[in-house]
Amino acid sequence: MKNFKIYIILLIGLIGFNSCIEEDTISFIAAPSGELEFSNSFLSEYILTFETSSNLAERFTWKNADFETPTNVTYELQKSLTGTESDVEVVSSTSGNDISLTISDFLVYANGAGLDNDPETEAPNTGTIYFRLRAFVGANSDVDILSDFVALTLVLPEDTGAAAVCDFDQLYAVGAGITYTSWGWDYPAAFNCNGNGLYSGNVDLTAYTGNDDGNFRFFTGTGWGFDSFNYPHFADEGYTIDENFVNAEDGDSNFRFIGTDGLYLLTIDQINKTITLTEPEATGTCDYDVLYAVGLGITNAGWGWDSPAPFFCNGAGVYSGFVDLTAYTGNDDGNFRFFTGTGWGFDSFNYPHFTDEGYTIDENFVNAEDGDSNFRFIGDDGTYLLTIDTVNKTITLE
Repeated sequence: MKNFKIYIILLIGLIGFNSCIEEDTISFIAAPSGELEFSNSFLSEYILTFETSSNLAERFTWKNADFETPTNVTYELQKSLTGTESDVEVVSSTSGNDISLTISDFLVYANGAGLDNDPETEAPNTGTIYFRLRAFVGANSDVDILSDFVALTLVLPEDTGAAAVCDFDQLYAVGAGITYTSWGWDYPAAFNCNGNGLYSGNVDLTAYTGNDDGNFRFFTGTGWGFDSFNYPHFADEGYTIDENFVNAEDGDSNFRFIGTDGLYLLTIDQINKTITLTEPEATGTCDYDVLYAVGLGITNAGWGWDSPAPFFCNGAGVYSGFVDLTAYTGNDDGNFRFFTGTGWGFDSFNYPHFTDEGYTIDENFVNAEDGDSNFRFIGDDGTYLLTIDTVNKTITLE
């Protein structure tokens, strides 16, 4: 009888122990409960200017989402141009209770919405961007809570004709990838501030061939003592960089040009965070976007139109460009003149055209006194920077 009682006690103990195990393995299933909403107050409108692009635009805040059980929660800030599911994009995510966006972020969204500050275009300068919050558990789980969309009004003050605003008046580039510059400061490539947060300039580029000849970087001034910006500087800031550029992965992590040698318009857009290469074009204000020169004095052109020397407008009434010149030796081989387009039917400007206008012309040029009174180059054969300044009325060679 004693043994039977002992068995009963043991059996009861095992049953109780098993019950404890079952209770310990009960799983808690997260389920959304309650609402999710922003806890910060929004402005009636957000004024966006490049000058304030680094400033805080809005700090989105919220209280913890309730999933009826202790669990890790991820929050996504989403934006939409329509306020519907059709174009929702995730802006940022966090496990905390706030996400901050800058004026620069809002400027990008405004650009995507088709807003601009030009009073001459049909595009509006005011528009609405929608934001909402999503809370979820696990790896992008379907167990989530969504807030309602909130509509924020973005305003780009219309341009009143004031000067463009950038962090610097110009950026410069030197390096063996800059054809006529190399690693020196005699002729650095210049990229002017041509719009709010927009630098651009025409530049001759030489591609990488296995040495250092495709590499360069940007500087804030003309000298080694100024701050410089290499490839990782822009990549780390989230820039989309033209595929013709890669990280040189040299000692300075320079840019490396891997495209086709030639003249390009290089644009650095701080608002949309892009660096692009396109066809060269005027970046200043002149009577003509480009002046062209042909003649035997233009080494690579001659009296034909396959490869005229271009001089792009890159300032207020200033045309300039590098050109290979061949000197006069007693024949017609030092002569040339300027044209307003690429063909004989365009207006042309000879030596007397400029002297009659009161220009001071570089001493390496004289009147050819041929049938067209062309320019005649009497200097040393070589590559020069030729500048026509229609404001100060000078034609110079450097």
